[in-house]
Parts: sequence; structure tokens; C-alpha cells
Amino acid sequence: MDGGDRSSFIVGIIENRAKEVGLAAFDLRTAALHLSQFIETSHSYQNTKTLLYYYDPTDIIVPQIKMAPDGMAGVSALVDSSYSLTNKVILARGCFDDTKGAMLVKNLAVKESSALILDTYYKQYYLGLAAAAATIKWVESEKGISITNHSVLITFNGSFDHMSIDTTSVQNLELIEPLASIPGLPSNKKNSLFHTLNSTKTVGGSRLLRANLLQPLKDIETINARLDCLDELTSNENLFFGLSQVLQKIPKDIDRVLCHFCFKPKKLSVESSKCTSGRRSQMIVASVVLLKEALEALPLLSEVLKNAKSFLLCKIHKSICENETYGLIKTRIEEVIDADVCHARAPFVMRTQQCFAVKSGLDGFLDVARKSFCDTSEAIHALAKKYREDMNLPNLKIPFNNRQGFYMSMPEKDLPEGGLPKIFIQVTKQGKNIHCSTQQLISLNIRNKSAATECYIRTERCLEGLIDSVREDIFFLILLSESLCLLDMIVNSFAHMILSKPVDHYTRPEFTENGPMAIEAGRHPVIECIRPGGFVFMTEMKETAFIVQNVSPRSLIVIDELGRATSSLDGLAIAWSCCEYLLSLQAYTIFATHMERLADLASMYPNVKVCHFQVDVKANRMDFKFALKGLSNVPHYGLLLASVAGLPNSVVEEAKCVTQKIMEEERSYLQLNHKQYLPLRKEYHVAQKVLCLKYANMSEEDLRSSLQTLKESFIDGRI
Repeated sequence: MDGGDRSSFIVGIIENRAKEVGLAAFDLRTAALHLSQFIETSHSYQNTKTLLYYYDPTDIIVPQIKMAPDGMAGVSALVDSSYSLTNKVILARGCFDDTKGAMLVKNLAVKESSALILDTYYKQYYLGLAAAAATIKWVESEKGISITNHSVLITFNGSFDHMSIDTTSVQNLELIEPLASIPGLPSNKKNSLFHTLNSTKTVGGSRLLRANLLQPLKDIETINARLDCLDELTSNENLFFGLSQVLQKIPKDIDRVLCHFCFKPKKLSVESSKCTSGRRSQMIVASVVLLKEALEALPLLSEVLKNAKSFLLCKIHKSICENETYGLIKTRIEEVIDADVCHARAPFVMRTQQCFAVKSGLDGFLDVARKSFCDTSEAIHALAKKYREDMNLPNLKIPFNNRQGFYMSMPEKDLPEGGLPKIFIQVTKQGKNIHCSTQQLISLNIRNKSAATECYIRTERCLEGLIDSVREDIFFLILLSESLCLLDMIVNSFAHMILSKPVDHYTRPEFTENGPMAIEAGRHPVIECIRPGGFVFMTEMKETAFIVQNVSPRSLIVIDELGRATSSLDGLAIAWSCCEYLLSLQAYTIFATHMERLADLASMYPNVKVCHFQVDVKANRMDFKFALKGLSNVPHYGLLLASVAGLPNSVVEEAKCVTQKIMEEERSYLQLNHKQYLPLRKEYHVAQKVLCLKYANMSEEDLRSSLQTLKESFIDGRI
């Protein structure tokens, strides 16, 4: 129901004791219901997080809190911890009824939907159906609507047709949003794959592109059909530019029209009706006008696609352009809607178009409301003209916005010397202009808005028969919306990206079921767009170079995981040499690392101290204390962490064997290292003690005694 690119998904989630999760996602914008069910294999609910990131819901519906298996708090706690900014709705567990969910899905599904084979999916998606029951119940109650039968597109989502990319990978690969600005480049939110590719013209096309990046296709036949289409578009410029021009005529919000044919408002109290009827009627009128414009573009689309060769374009031509149903819908609309009406974005033009959308003479009360709307609109402009002439304000304008209606705007430099007359109220300054109103203008605004609201309500009543008849063909509207959005993505995103680059800049990939993966001279599409001359991923080395070049004995240096951006061997070598250099400067340094070999520095340099963060291990669980302790550490911390995180036992056991072999090889090295540097450490400690005694406030006798004790300890090997 919302416009723009904001999410319009409501998601319901439930799980059972076997860690199976059922998820239902209802799209208010397109009236589509997506059902999923899967086994949650990780303690962190990674699969659930991935789907929630994919849908980006405005509301998440969960059952009353019940502890999940293994004492985990379950999906409810996941919502609290990871989606605290999303509205969380708690419903009784009885609302999550899979039997009611199955009945609802059968009744709501469009007749041509896959829901007709629901019996095949019932056992596989019983938790998804339970989540659907709760989600639909809440949507109808909260939004004050009834979802009409056979109007919802139902999809059963499995892992067989799309890849699943976990949220951490999505973020690290910067598929949708960049992690951070790149040093040396201006900060730009568009430095992600999605924003690099997204030159779509419709909201639905943009949403489809995002969905394809988050869940890429696996079906080779479908992938090749798209690639064939791209081959034809990039080799036939007339086809590409023809489709580009057609798509410019398609309303940006074409996918939004579906919901107003699928939802019926519930009967409201008189007081509530006064507040909502006008707005609801306005959206319904807008949807009919949007549908009218989309249907009017189909003959031109047919002309462009008639000679297309690729399977995908031919299929769209046959299912959309040659389908008589769309001509019949267009005829029904033309019987009621004025031919000159079109969708407008300017607020007052949109209001006027919607007031005059229906042909005159169909409703006498509507004609009266229109006359009142015109009279008040003319009176407002006449009032503005009077103020210009009487008060010598030639540059006074009357802008309009939906929140306050008409208001007055004039340059600040045009104000009279004594300021504005007292007749002007609500005076504010916006940049170099002054905005204001008068009591008379406010009164006319109220009358104008009231007349417009009456026009919307009367227009909706005139459209009731039309809307009911269009609902019978809702499947074809879904097909139209999906086809146009798919064309938008392929033409304006993929083909545009290819054709905007030099010839042969991109090549067609070849896909096989089980063949090897080979990429020759591959390039990163985002990086080459933001820095065409080449790019080197060296931030870590530059930061380290800055530290080394500017350090002094008075510096406090904090370094976190130096060497992680290169190979293990080179990383260790760089980290080791930097540590030795910093040690020679005697600067205080805190060096965080996972490279255990760096701890050997403590056996070579007495002024190195190794510490670990405390972790308590109980019942195969790790309790992080976030407290810095001495030499004690958790043996084989990484192996324990892998086991707790849910890695297969076979993988963990193999890792233990490899670790044991490596430890045996390193043991001799450690012994040799200890033997080689032990004398140096002993000499350092003696020197350190002597230096302390030099500045100690002690009697000569006590000083001699301390030096004798130090000498004996050194000879006996106790130091």
C-alpha cells in the first residue's frame, strides 16, 4: 500500500522443537504471499536471518515466547536482538493454525496459481501455512481490509531454484549496500553492486533486481533464456531503444495497482469513515488511472516486440500483447474513465486529474462536487491576484502541497519596509523566500479539500462495477505487472549496463550442470565504475605505514589484526617485523592478533607481555567474559568455537588431526627458540633489577644484600 521503494512486507514466523522454521511473507504492495519452510541448522538462525534480510519487513509476527530446543530463546529473541527497529507483533500460538492457513491459501489463491496443487505442498510447508494464518489474520485486522478470494499470488519457496546467500556474505560482498567509504574516493552510498546496476524505471523492476541479487537463479534453462534475450537486445539497437521508450511510458508504480483490486475495505464507523474514505478513494482512483496508462502502452510494446526472436521476448509478446483480455479490460475502463486523464506527480495536478477521472454525466452528485472544487480553486487564484495588486507584491505565488494545501510564497527582498500586513499569518522563512497564509486562504483550502474528498468518494462509487469486473481478471494483471517489471530489469539494468561500455567489454558466460568454473581476465563491476583506471584492495598497509612513519617513544599505538589482508605467511612476516620495529622504539603498543606465533616474541623480548581475553567453557558452551587476563588461554579456542558454531563433527575432527601434526612440527622449533634466547632474557631481567636497585631508596647494607641475592639467583638459574 505504501509508495516508493520502502518495504511493504509483513512477515510471520514460527518454529517447532525440531528446529524447523515456517515463514510467511505477505506483500501489501503486490498482494503476493510467499511461503517458506526449512530446518535451521545453526544456533545463530542464519537461514532465518537471510530470509528476513531478503524481505526487509516492516512488521514481524511471532507466537508468544516459548523456549526453543537446546534452551535457546528462538525466533522471538532473534527479532529482539537483530531487528529491534522493526515492529514486533506477538500473537497467541492458536493464531498459527496450519489447517486454517491451508484453507485461507486455497480460498485466496488466484485460480491459475500453484496453490491449486497445495495438497502436494501441505506436509512440506505446514509451518509456513501456520505462519500464513497468523499473518493474514493480522493484516486484515490491522489494515482494516478483507482480502478478496482468488486474488493473491501464492509462491512456495524452496532451495531448488534459487541460491541462498547468508546476510554476512551479502554485507561483505556489498551486494546491496557498501560497508564503508573507500579511502581515496568520495563517500558514496551507491558503491554497491545493486546501485551500480540499478537504472530501472519502475519500483517493481528495482525490487526484482534486488531479489535476483539476494537469491540468484540456479535453473540453467531460465538463465540461458535471459542471456539469449540480452544477446538479442545488445545486437539489435532498434529493439533495445524501442523497448526503452515503451518502458518510459509505463507508470513507475505499476506493481502497486494490484493491491487496490485485491483488498476490500471493511465497514468502518461513521467517524472513522470520514477520516479514511477520502484517502482510500483517492488511491483507488489513482490505481485505475495507472492501469489505464499501462494498458495504453501495450500496442506500442506489441509493435516493438513483433519481430523479436529470443524465447523470453516472444513469450512476453504472446502472453501480453496478443492476449485479448487486456483489450477487454481497457475497453471497460474507457467506458467509465475520461480519455484525457493521465497519472501526474505534481500534487494539485494529481488532485485535479483524480477529481475529473470519471466521465461527466455518470453521477449528478459528482458533477456538483466538481463544480464546488473548481469554484474554490478559482477563488484561491483570484485571492492571490488581489493580494498581488492591492499590496504591491508582483512576485507572490500560490504553491500547493498535500499537507497544507495552498499557501503563499514570495521573495524576502519584495517585503514592504514595514513588513507584511497583519492579515498574513503562519509566516515562516524558507531559504530566500517567505511562506505564509491568511485566514481567508485557510477557509478556502478547507472548502477545496472537502470538495475534492467528496469527488474521490463519488468517483469510487462510480468505479465499483469496474473494479469488481477487473477483479475477475486479477491473474492477468499480475502477469502484466511481472512481465513489465522483468522487462524493465533486463532492458534498463542489464542491457543498459552492457551497451554503456565499449564493445566486448562484457562477454556472455556459459553455464553447465557439473562443469569446472573458469574466469579469465575477470573484473569487479563496481570498482571499475568508481575508478575506471584500476584499483588496488591496500588500506591496511597504508595505515600501518602511517603509524610507523609517525611513531615516537611517547606514542600509544593500537593495532588490530595486522596482516589479515594478505597471505598467512606474508601476513605473519609483516606483523612480526612491525612488532620488532615498534619494540626498538620503546613505544607502548597494544597489538591484537589471532596469530599465535607472534606470542613467541615474548620469549625473545622481555618487554613483551602476552594476554588473552577470558572465556569460560561449560557444557560445550563458551561464555565470553570480555576481561583481559594473563597468560591463561582456552586451548584450541578455534576448534572449540567451530564445534559450538555447528560445523559438522567430521570437519572438526579432521581439524584436530591437522592441528596435532602442526603442533608436533612446531614443538622442536619452540624448544630451539627457547634455548637460543633464554640467556638474553636472563641478562635482561638482571639488568632490569639492577636498574631498579639504582633508583631505590635503600641503605648501603640492604643494597649489598639485594645485589648478592640477585647474583645467587642468576648463578642458580632461578631468574
